[in-house]
Amino acid sequence: MKQIISLADWELQKISAMNEISEAINGISQESLEASIREITNAKKIAVYACGREGLTMKAFAMRLFHAGLSVHVVGEMTTPYIGTGDLLILTCGPGEVSTVKAIANQAKISGARILYFTAQPAISPAELADSKFFIPAQTMANDTESQNTLPMGSAFEISLFLVCDLLVNFIKFFRQENSAVLRARHTNME
Repeated sequence: MKQIISLADWELQKISAMNEISEAINGISQESLEASIREITNAKKIAVYACGREGLTMKAFAMRLFHAGLSVHVVGEMTTPYIGTGDLLILTCGPGEVSTVKAIANQAKISGARILYFTAQPAISPAELADSKFFIPAQTMANDTESQNTLPMGSAFEISLFLVCDLLVNFIKFFRQENSAVLRARHTNME
């Protein structure tokens, strides 16, 4: 069988991809971390929303926030309650300017909810509606055409977002003075 990729090429791809993620994570400010932890832990109820692969990450984040003992829901699911004053909507739109994300952000604002917004494009709508912006300096589909990055399209942002969300849960767990055993006890037994 003919070899498709050399071991040397594979090693270069791995190193390049890890460097892209590392650069994005290293570019996150402590202010973003502090503000997001404050927003999340102060909320009565939390709803999360995003499109595509970012949406999958938000669902994973919702699961971990639930494990951390928070009242959290995924927008679009039938059990998502009314979100209003005292509640938080967590949105992510790496490239910005996605109509469904903007519409949901508008509805949250009208209802009095606060918005925590993860993005790589903090100057692009609907960032102006956010109470807190969490800037992740990574490539998205908004800037992938001029890039020589290894990871395709918005993968650098999406992977960085997933890692950031899991790390935030660690800080929330610490803030709430809980340990991993408590989080594990909240994990579903229906699988």
